Amino acid sequence: MATKKTAPFTLTERVTLTADNTDVFGVIDLASYVDVASRQGISIQSVDYVVQGASADVNLAASLAANSLTTCQLTDLNRGGLVFANDRALCSSMQLNASAQQALDKASDVYPDNYGPHGSSVGRIVVNDSLYITGRCTNLSADVNITVRVTCTIVSLSAKDFMAIAIQSTAADN
Repeated sequence: MATKKTAPFTLTERVTLTADNTDVFGVIDLASYVDVASRQGISIQSVDYVVQGASADVNLAASLAANSLTTCQLTDLNRGGLVFANDRALCSSMQLNASAQQALDKASDVYPDNYGPHGSSVGRIVVNDSLYITGRCTNLSADVNITVRVTCTIVSLSAKDFMAIAIQSTAADN
């Protein structure tokens, strides 16, 4: 079982979608938090997505054209694009639909993704050195910015637990 080494902290990264149907990528570097020798990883407790327009003070509806679908995913392996929900590398995902009337709806993919109570060692444990963000929008009027906020803790694992997570992550790469 994981032993929590830190209080919860938040890692953030922003991707800017600038063209229709084009994947945009971002990386959250975990090298300072993951240590193989001491069997240390991070436990993701929640992932939030903040979707904003071309700038922080612009209404999001002004950036999304009618009938658009905005998608963003967080994975612990670089898949080079969006993945299905059954992909073991998928840590979190979101979708935001803008209807013809510019009504926004996230019903097709409920987020934020929560993995357990804040402050506990329960969560999605990652032992890879990066988290990968992929974002895409089908119909833009202007740039859309998506900020991914990962709340996590550093955890220490037993040798067996660390090995099991590392093997599962390697198997997910195939």
